[in-house]
Amino acid sequence: MTTLSPAERYALSRQQRRQPRLQEFASGLSFDLDPFQRAACAALDEGRSVLVAAPTGAGKTVVAEFAVHLAMRDVDAKVFYTTPIKALSNQKYQEFVETWGHPEVGLLTGDTNINSGARIVVMTTEVLRNMLYADSPLLDRLAYVVMDEVHYLADRFRGAVWEEVIIHLPEPVRLVSLSATVSNAEEFGDWLQAVRGDTDVIVSEERPVPLEQHVLVKSKFLDLFDSSGQAATHRVNPELQRLARSGGRSIGARSQRGRRGGDRGRFHQSAQASGRLERPDVIEMLHGKNLLPAIVFIFSRVGCDQAVRQVLRSGIRLTETAERDEIRAIVEDRARMLRDDDLAVLGYWEWLEGLQRGVAAHHAGMLPAFKEIVEELFQKKLLKVVFATETLALGVNMPARSVVLEKLEKFNGEARVPITPGEYTQLTGRAGRRGIDIEGHSVIQWADGLDPEAVASLASRRSYPLNSSFKPTYNMAVNLVDQFGRERARQILELSFAQFQADRAVVDLARTLRKQEESMSGYEEAMRCHLGDFGEYAALRRRIGDLERQAAKGNPTHAQRERMQRELASQRKALRAHPCHGCAEREQHARWAERWWRLKREHDELSKQIRSRTGQVAKRFDRVAEVLESLGYLERDRHGSIVSTPAGRILKRIYGERDLLVAESLRRGLWDRLDVAGIAAMAAALVYEPRRDDRGEQFRLPRNGFREAFERTTDVWSELDDLEHEHRLPGTDQPSPALATAMHAWARGAGLGAVLADTDLAAGDFVRLAKQVVDLLDQISIVADAELGVTARAAIDAVRRGVVAYGSAA
Repeated sequence: MTTLSPAERYALSRQQRRQPRLQEFASGLSFDLDPFQRAACAALDEGRSVLVAAPTGAGKTVVAEFAVHLAMRDVDAKVFYTTPIKALSNQKYQEFVETWGHPEVGLLTGDTNINSGARIVVMTTEVLRNMLYADSPLLDRLAYVVMDEVHYLADRFRGAVWEEVIIHLPEPVRLVSLSATVSNAEEFGDWLQAVRGDTDVIVSEERPVPLEQHVLVKSKFLDLFDSSGQAATHRVNPELQRLARSGGRSIGARSQRGRRGGDRGRFHQSAQASGRLERPDVIEMLHGKNLLPAIVFIFSRVGCDQAVRQVLRSGIRLTETAERDEIRAIVEDRARMLRDDDLAVLGYWEWLEGLQRGVAAHHAGMLPAFKEIVEELFQKKLLKVVFATETLALGVNMPARSVVLEKLEKFNGEARVPITPGEYTQLTGRAGRRGIDIEGHSVIQWADGLDPEAVASLASRRSYPLNSSFKPTYNMAVNLVDQFGRERARQILELSFAQFQADRAVVDLARTLRKQEESMSGYEEAMRCHLGDFGEYAALRRRIGDLERQAAKGNPTHAQRERMQRELASQRKALRAHPCHGCAEREQHARWAERWWRLKREHDELSKQIRSRTGQVAKRFDRVAEVLESLGYLERDRHGSIVSTPAGRILKRIYGERDLLVAESLRRGLWDRLDVAGIAAMAAALVYEPRRDDRGEQFRLPRNGFREAFERTTDVWSELDDLEHEHRLPGTDQPSPALATAMHAWARGAGLGAVLADTDLAAGDFVRLAKQVVDLLDQISIVADAELGVTARAAIDAVRRGVVAYGSAA
């Protein structure tokens, strides 16, 4: 009989206790766990963190749900579930409430605070970052953190927040990172291992629902790939290749007839030479092939709205009477808090008509509450077609049977550019509903110049690289110095994924450098001359060539020409006197010398790149800290250590692109005399990101002291901009008052119609701006002097009303 020590008995009992946890969780599911889900859950069960990279709709959130299950099995453990957008937070909150009940679930999204002390708390990533810097008591007993859509780490505006959270989470916390399929998942996993400890990387390339990919040429569906239909074959359908060569003329226009439920529909062939069906015809075709519900991606808000109107004008009706009744009841219930005059401004009745006929748009210009209703109706299978911009592909859970891409290029703010393989994967990832569809379908509409080979390449590459966008900010620097001291803060920043990737790149560059040095050594041997130093002789030849080129171009003065001629004569004399000049193999040596010089140039440039990359994050932090020290936000204490000042402790609580400008304006009292509407207008000027056509334009500004306060704020921005450039920092855009008057009017009680009429903003854009204004006013109300703090709190109430207060999505 084997005798176990107390430690061994404890380990065995712990293992025996653990084994049923995954079995218990899996038994409560309505489906069997996929291999990647089981592997990720097993890693969590054994106490490790996990990175799960899998396609959209593959079921990554099951792993997160297991982390919640583990936390809730312990006596008092907590789990935080972070998402990149408020809409996702709201959705996850509702799902967890249904499973675990209201008392166990909380929601924190900046403008929403529900049950923050619960054991399961859903939040935006920024909320968790702020908790970590404030050392919030809510972090006590935290066992797991889920970071949904962790590939947002690459976002150039908000990505740094993900790295801050990952670096600063307490060491015992297990991290569940959920990502789209990225090509460098292993690299990201290596970094997580370095900063978080034991981390398993689980990568799945398999879609849970196979994707059939088609090209719609006039009224004919053609498979993108050869008869197998599998992207893995990489063999383009020969018929598509023939079409491309003939410019799409191989398929003649044919009129067809179809029936939809009790409605009769007819395909109306487009007269366009490109052979594209009009949108109503596409919808009828999808309906006839049982490929609805569908998401049609149009990379334009205006295009989405126009598409809905076009389909409605055609008379299409995709819903039955019972569905229409249910849609109307849901919409009227959700919209009952909105005023009638606001409903008219928002085009409510036309929107409702589209919903009842099974058609809607989805884009960032819509009222957030309207987007939420569209999402709810689509998830309930009441909507049949949604025309959406690409933002839907990164948002809430809205899978469809088919996805249609009208074009494979989009406007990026400056030019029309092709979509990337990563974007294609995200868009088509919506096709195929797990547990409902046996396959999903992506449909690309034929256009003149379409290259089937290029489309096949786009469709075959299912991943994209995850690259860090991390850069130290003023707020981050003060928080780190205050918590850890400058040297420790510097070391922490060197843990960032940005530095990790830079170091990896340096390794690759250094490897290239070594190869170059080996080649240069070979060239040196080949140009070796028994008569003397051929490198020295080659340098003379190069100098003479440079001087001759200088003399041949431009129009030198007489004095310059004389100097060049004297130097040329001197160099030629030295060349002729050099021992290698008489070598019989001189020209052969010279060819090797020229190769050596060319490689030497590349080598020097590469060496310069390596020097610039090494410690780049810490170097930027040093420059940020120097600016803060020069302004008095950081100072040296009597022991010589860098610490934050009272001004710095204000900056600690200011988050955003213009954190330093806000803190400096508060410190100088520039906004102390502003009234409620004035401080709201100032916040709008600080959070609004100006468009290119805003720059240089003169805007009508609010009265009652706003103009003077804004001018003084702009003067401070100019001072800071000069200081930043002195310290080799990029600076920020100048504050824009483009929407200050609109926000001023809104805070004074103006109606939505009047405010929107004064701008070219869509309702959704205005609501999003207003919520950003509320966020900044909330920060100001906490850190400002008493009187301004009271004004800011009153401004929050003045802005958060009507459509801004209705609906909680960002």
